[in-house]
Amino acid sequence: MTVNLFSFIDLFDRQLTALAHILKKGADHAQSIGASEADMLNWRLIDDMQPLNFQIMVGCNFTRAWPARTAGLPVPGEIGVDLSLADFRDEIAASKTYLASLKPEQFAGRDDIPLTHEIGTGMVLTLPCGQWLTVFAATNLFFHVSTAYDILRAHGVPIGKIDLFAAGV
Repeated sequence: MTVNLFSFIDLFDRQLTALAHILKKGADHAQSIGASEADMLNWRLIDDMQPLNFQIMVGCNFTRAWPARTAGLPVPGEIGVDLSLADFRDEIAASKTYLASLKPEQFAGRDDIPLTHEIGTGMVLTLPCGQWLTVFAATNLFFHVSTAYDILRAHGVPIGKIDLFAAGV
């Protein structure tokens, strides 16, 4: 199935806007309860799940790497998990800047081009570029941004669905 792959760039940008928005509310809440930003970045939803800083890291990395791979461009370097809140804010902004640099023609005709990539530890898959971007990357991005929302919400941050879906409107 052919889709307009470039339309996902706006979708990814909107997810980054929502992530920045809920992080701001999270930081305000953490300060109001006397929690440090470092503590907030280590909040978890469930003990065996990754913390907030991991969710932010994946959000930034996915919004850079998967559009680049799909367009056949060099993949920007990944960010790590051990950043400060200010650094994460900068990386979200850098991710948005990267997305803004992309052009529709870079994605034209790339829907069915096979792309092989290793995910997890040792699972190597070959899928069409369009499937990587529209299914794998988009689903993972929504998962990690939603998990960041859930972590913040579970720790008392006064956010609701509108914060996640209408932050960029």
